[in-house]
Amino acid sequence: MENELKKYIESSLELKITSLVPVSGGDISTALKITAGTDQFFCKYQAGDMGYSMLKAENDGLEAIAATGFIKTPRAIHLSKMESGGCLLLEYIESKGAGEKDMVQLGRQLAGLHTAKAASFGWDTDNYIGSLSQYNTRADNWAGFYTSSRLLPQLKMAHDKDLLSKRDVPPADKIEMRLHDICSPCEPSLIHGDLWGGNYLIAKNGSPYLIDPGVSYSHPGMDIAMSRLFGGFSSSFYHAYEEASDRPLPSQAEIELYQLYYLLVHLNIFGSSYASSVRDIVKRYF
Repeated sequence: MENELKKYIESSLELKITSLVPVSGGDISTALKITAGTDQFFCKYQAGDMGYSMLKAENDGLEAIAATGFIKTPRAIHLSKMESGGCLLLEYIESKGAGEKDMVQLGRQLAGLHTAKAASFGWDTDNYIGSLSQYNTRADNWAGFYTSSRLLPQLKMAHDKDLLSKRDVPPADKIEMRLHDICSPCEPSLIHGDLWGGNYLIAKNGSPYLIDPGVSYSHPGMDIAMSRLFGGFSSSFYHAYEEASDRPLPSQAEIELYQLYYLLVHLNIFGSSYASSVRDIVKRYF
């Protein structure tokens, strides 16, 4: 595949590639660092019939985040549909380990991103969370949107895969009622949508960058909940976010309810090792 990509990129962009090296970041795709003379690029190849649409959704999300002016994303160089998938070429960001000052800046800039508002929850199109479809049908209230476009599709998929039993899937009206009771009011905010520790970079000059988004106008607590699920964010990040934000951090109950979506996604992608965590949250709140 690497040789095929090399030929394709050289032909499409009239570049002479001098180096092509696999890099981390390719859990569901092929990720490469490409050198062409003095220029460096990050290349992402996604195989399959949905490869191009997945990369287009990713690129649209990167552009939407960058357009707010609050936090950077890698600039797109080239996006194209290939016979066997899709190819996205981005500027290559030389990164470093995150220090406390960097995490403070990341927290402040994420709070800025969340001030980008919309009239309704959702997004103009459906997109992806990992390798799964993410539905973005517009809705006027958060509890309804989170129930119908986030939890129910993932619960149904897990049940269809025999990863959850029928009694593990609460009725839609019960889910929505509990969310109304627990979730704090909010305006629809632009969120990254998949904010775990592997989806931000700190450039050598200290600038934070967000990568691999699954954007939507949602509750800003979704990003906070995901950031707490697998670690990778320091206490200074959360302090800085809260100081710069127009709202408090979500409650522990909200965090667990929002983590439910991401745990369901992991259950449906990676299998039964996530089932007990999903069941625990379902039993606790529904």
